[in-house]
Amino acid sequence: MAGVPDGRRLAAVVAGVVAGAVGLGLLATAVLADLDTADQLASLAGAAAGLIGVVISVAALTRSPPEGGRRVRARGGGKAAGGSMRGNALGRGSAVSGPPSAVPRRRQEPTGPVDVEARDDGVAVGEDLIDNAFGDDSERRR
Repeated sequence: MAGVPDGRRLAAVVAGVVAGAVGLGLLATAVLADLDTADQLASLAGAAAGLIGVVISVAALTRSPPEGGRRVRARGGGKAAGGSMRGNALGRGSAVSGPPSAVPRRRQEPTGPVDVEARDDGVAVGEDLIDNAFGDDSERRR
């Protein structure tokens, strides 16, 4: 779980342990008690899981956006830009030559938060990606 914040990693581990314990408890109830009791416990566990899912969904939807409305992250050699990328040469042997393309008309600013993340040598851009050369021995000529 590389790149996952410690709090979320801990929550995922705890959720996995709890789910495993509940599963083993239901299995033990089915084997040691009777199927009717196991059925009732499984219904309660399913209802609780559904309620927890609703709470997590509401929390995620009502979470405040990052400060400034933009979050830009690059990990593992990735390249990220919250705005536009124009005329860049990225990577060994890359080159950009010739006149640049016309800059497009400025669009309206995003109305919501912008969340851009690039991982593992990837490229992520929040707006336009124009006149770039990426990768080994790549070149854009005009």
